[in-house]
Amino acid sequence: MFDKIEKPETMSVEDLHQLFKSQDVNDDASNENLSEGKRLEKELSNEYPYLYDVYNASTLQNAFSFGEDYKNYLDEAKTEREAVKFGINLLSNLGFVDVASKERLVPGDKVYFNIHGKGLMAAVIGEESVRDGFNILGSHIDSPRFDLKPNPLFENNGMAYFKTHYYGGVKKYQWTTMPLALHGVVQRKDGTQVHFSIGEDENDPVFMFTDLLIHLSKDQLSKPASKVVEGEEFNVLVGGRPIPHKDVSSRFKLAVLQILNERYGIVERDLVSAELQIVPANKARDLGLDRSFVTGYGQDDSACSFPALRAIAAQNKVKRTAVAMLTDKEEIGSYGNTGAQSQIYENFFIELFVKTEGEYDELAFVKALENSFMISSDVSAAYDPTFSYAFESANAPHMGKGVAFSKYTGSGGKSGSNDANSEYYTKILHILDENNIPWQTGELGKVDQGGGGTIAHLQSKRGIQVIDCGVPVLSMHAPFEISHKLDMYNCYQVYVTFLQNME
Repeated sequence: MFDKIEKPETMSVEDLHQLFKSQDVNDDASNENLSEGKRLEKELSNEYPYLYDVYNASTLQNAFSFGEDYKNYLDEAKTEREAVKFGINLLSNLGFVDVASKERLVPGDKVYFNIHGKGLMAAVIGEESVRDGFNILGSHIDSPRFDLKPNPLFENNGMAYFKTHYYGGVKKYQWTTMPLALHGVVQRKDGTQVHFSIGEDENDPVFMFTDLLIHLSKDQLSKPASKVVEGEEFNVLVGGRPIPHKDVSSRFKLAVLQILNERYGIVERDLVSAELQIVPANKARDLGLDRSFVTGYGQDDSACSFPALRAIAAQNKVKRTAVAMLTDKEEIGSYGNTGAQSQIYENFFIELFVKTEGEYDELAFVKALENSFMISSDVSAAYDPTFSYAFESANAPHMGKGVAFSKYTGSGGKSGSNDANSEYYTKILHILDENNIPWQTGELGKVDQGGGGTIAHLQSKRGIQVIDCGVPVLSMHAPFEISHKLDMYNCYQVYVTFLQNME
């Protein structure tokens, strides 16, 4: 006889809330009880405590509730178009209206601007004149993925495939043999549009990039990681049933086209101009027995765009006009008319200026940008003990210690970096300290190890004071990244405090 095996129970979010309440203690020690050495250490040294040691039970509960909302965002906004749709729905429910519907703007007005369905601007008009500047949060809503090629569909040996082209920086080998979903839009010949989201529902089929079996991988595994699976080998498997007519060629391809035509009313020619994207099909999940982490696709930069969206949505009365920028194409250089380099984003600021001031004054407007403050809200690379050789621990952001400020990014001697000035950096930190908001600092790995950039340098060209500030993330750019729930909530706190107090 076998012993009965019982499935162990895991703690629910509600159970964890009760646990937090039972552990809500105050460990602050009075300076009177400290030794001279300890007193000096406390007064002169700098350290970044874990948020679990800072937050009380009520704040911890708020953080975990925020994490639940964040997981929903990750599932609903896997592409930039979906993020814009999510954002407009959220903002509209809170009283924001399309800026085009307002001839004049007054303090307290809440407006948004949809940038070709792939970028989003939102603003709350402040009590002070916009001539005095704006407080801006700038994040991006695109993430690494695989896009279908213009002529994607082909068949080979009884199987139908879509050809793809990877988008953004990826370790290509990470994307094989995992369930994938198809998202995007197709414009039909009659001018109508069809939206795709196949693979997300549990009853949907999924798609997959295949990989070579281990038994025959001798040559493959001798290659460098960047060549284990190469770009042109990323053909996503989409079908294996032919049409019954044996007098035609490409029977398996034609069967897929027949499905697309019968279900969605499209033909192969419509795929040429389509925007169809391959993303992981799995939903965001709690990670860890204590549910401290979130794992899911697209956390670069959803881990910052969601707190930024929620921060602007939370504003009702502000001194300076508060603005959130959710931009496209950051992962490929912010090009195009929906990327952060596009004039359209500045046009929104011009429209705010004209509709609050009554007329356009070019000199006054450029001075307003010079008077503006911005957080480039993009994620940072969290210290990973497993791969410690790539980090310098004292200057790396650590999971669970809060949002990370990066004075500079770039690579090879800060190349491509904004490198915020000391006066601006210090001003933000003082505001956070005055409001008891935790923070930490860090840079992107060891010098000469690699590097990366954000949209900060693009906005600084306009004279805006900019610094990078975002959530530390593990396994950045992988199909499933990892963030800490407390860092996420802390990011939201920092962004709200910035919008309300920076002047």
